Amino acid sequence: MSDVQCNHPFSWELLGDLAVGRPSLGPQMRVEAYRLMQFTLREVLERHYGTTVTDSLLYESGYLAGKHFYDQLVGPVADLHLFSKRLGQALRDLGIGILAIEEADLIDGRFVVTVSEDLDCSGLPVLDNTICTYDEGFVAALLESYSGRPFVVREVDCWANGARTCRFVATACEV
Repeated sequence: MSDVQCNHPFSWELLGDLAVGRPSLGPQMRVEAYRLMQFTLREVLERHYGTTVTDSLLYESGYLAGKHFYDQLVGPVADLHLFSKRLGQALRDLGIGILAIEEADLIDGRFVVTVSEDLDCSGLPVLDNTICTYDEGFVAALLESYSGRPFVVREVDCWANGARTCRFVATACEV
């Protein structure tokens, strides 16, 4: 994190009152509009800072979002089944994707999580690399918020690398 002043710190209130602000359009929007913002922002960041820094910034942004998402829509929960159920329902309700926890080992600190119909990439052409860096940070924050342990998350399968679901491997950090 930087010591630079943030003129627009995130708070859940920044999501606004959509009933007031969008009385005709409501909360719905097309995936193309979201991806237009996401991928043009990524390109501009990469041109200015390179791919490594951009990926780091996107991971950090996803992490921040995941913390707030957990606090507002999922937790607190202590039971893995309830965590999975609440998280899966919230992701589905918001049209983000369809969650499955394929592996969960709290003792060794390893999770394998999939998100099908992922908002970020499902339906993209094959690009020969994973692109859901924001989602990696998002998943890391969700798992940390749930378990109290920090995680590093890496996407190993992505629609953009030819898979038909996003698969994330999460490994607990040594503290």
